[in-house]
Amino acid sequence: MDDPYTPAREALAGEGLGGGAAGDGDSADAADADPAVLAARLDENDPLASFADRYRVPEDVLYMDGNSLGPASDAALASLDRVIDEWRDLLISGWTDADPPWFDVGERLGDALAPLVGAEPDEVVVGNSITVNIHTLVGTFLDELLAGNGPEREGVAAADGSWDAAVDPAVLVNELDFPSDHYALRAQLRQRGIDPDEKLRVVESRDGRTIDPRDVEAALAAHDDVGIVWMPTALYRSGQLFDVERIATAAHKAGAYAGFDAAHSAGAVPHDFGDAGVDFAVWCTYKYLNAGPGSIGALFVAERHHGLDPALAGWWGHEKATQFEMNMTFTAADSAGAWQIGTPPLLSAAPLEGSVELLREAGIDRLRAKSLALTDFLIALVDYRLPAVSVGTPREHAARGGHVALEHPDGERLSAALTDRGVVVDFRPPNVVRVCPAAPYTSFADVLEVVDEIEAILDADAHEAYATSEGGVT
Repeated sequence: MDDPYTPAREALAGEGLGGGAAGDGDSADAADADPAVLAARLDENDPLASFADRYRVPEDVLYMDGNSLGPASDAALASLDRVIDEWRDLLISGWTDADPPWFDVGERLGDALAPLVGAEPDEVVVGNSITVNIHTLVGTFLDELLAGNGPEREGVAAADGSWDAAVDPAVLVNELDFPSDHYALRAQLRQRGIDPDEKLRVVESRDGRTIDPRDVEAALAAHDDVGIVWMPTALYRSGQLFDVERIATAAHKAGAYAGFDAAHSAGAVPHDFGDAGVDFAVWCTYKYLNAGPGSIGALFVAERHHGLDPALAGWWGHEKATQFEMNMTFTAADSAGAWQIGTPPLLSAAPLEGSVELLREAGIDRLRAKSLALTDFLIALVDYRLPAVSVGTPREHAARGGHVALEHPDGERLSAALTDRGVVVDFRPPNVVRVCPAAPYTSFADVLEVVDEIEAILDADAHEAYATSEGGVT
């Protein structure tokens, strides 16, 4: 079979579950109507199945929360242990004498991440945290706009490199964004004397789950003061995957920069930031990149913007050749490395070295293919077995990220009941249980077992024994 995951796609299309294939006389198709048989067949033919053995997930746990925090891998633990040993044995000389030297950790790991987001090596660097990176990048491009400099894109008349400096720029966002992004954007506007209540323009959702790209385009047509379009690559609650190139193109046609938060897709979805025309982007490394809790952040800045002065300058963003001359005048590195700020936290960066090499070995395109098959299978099972549960994630592959939003009126209590049964998911208000069958370490049998557990809980009303919390997030 050319595509080992075809049966999962066909199951979601209604050809493999619920007995739909059992009446045509083909014994193989009839067997695939049985979810257990189908899961076994998919696992047997899965070319990535062996990767699960290289991740550390407790045997009594079904881990479906890698969209919040990925598990440890042997490779990540090994690279962390190596740096700990270097710290013990080399002390300060580790910056130059470790193998590889600590000094270039940001650029070196940026090189490793660049192929996953479709960028050139010097366009990606690791450093800071994701929210700090939002602050420095959005601040940088707000400063450019206030100085009269807009985006410049060949063949796009409005992106002629100019901006009316007399007009305070607005930032276009959407109402389903991760809240921290809005906190940072508001702060950056306020610090420049711009009222965020007036200039943070919000695209509303039509259904409370997704953002229609036509509404982003309509907002740009309705407002001529948008200088930055800031969108996620995937929504954190529903898992909707955005058309990055379409949004970047719309931004440039309106004379605005295009920036993205890729936290909920980097490492699970292949991106092509370079060809898509993205100006800048940020992401974390503790979700699908599996680099550990609070691991270092990452950012992308298109080469055409290298040489700009970062809004938050620090000595680690200085050009490397003269960094230790300790000049009082900041000279920005001529790469994405300029947006590093302080000394990189080595113990937060070290696991990324091992974890990203494991993902690159698996191949981002193969990981994406399996991820789609896992979520195809999950959605098909929910449709077939869980009539009280709705799927809030788009079904089209092009619009689906790495997790599935299962909606139930008692989602919080259902999430708590699953956790007590060793199924680790998370809850997002008002009614979403997020289930993430991550490709590197999740089997199709795991997905079936999760649905078995949900069905058993709902059939027995076992979730009703749980109280709801004040905070609403697990």
